[in-house]
Amino acid sequence: MPKMKTSKTAAKRFRKTGTGKLQRLQSMRQHLFEKKPSTRTRRLDGMVDVHSGDEKKIKRLLAER
Repeated sequence: MPKMKTSKTAAKRFRKTGTGKLQRLQSMRQHLFEKKPSTRTRRLDGMVDVHSGDEKKIKRLLAER
């Protein structure tokens, strides 16, 4: 049986913490910063945990079984 390949698009969007949790960047922060208030961009800064319902799908995309 062939090896599971990592989805490179998923590998760029998610990362795994030392305890095994998956994290992602928040959305709505990539475009037209000058039209958004700075409080909003600060609030959307940083990584957040992936929703538990999506973890199984993402782990499969990252070829972690």
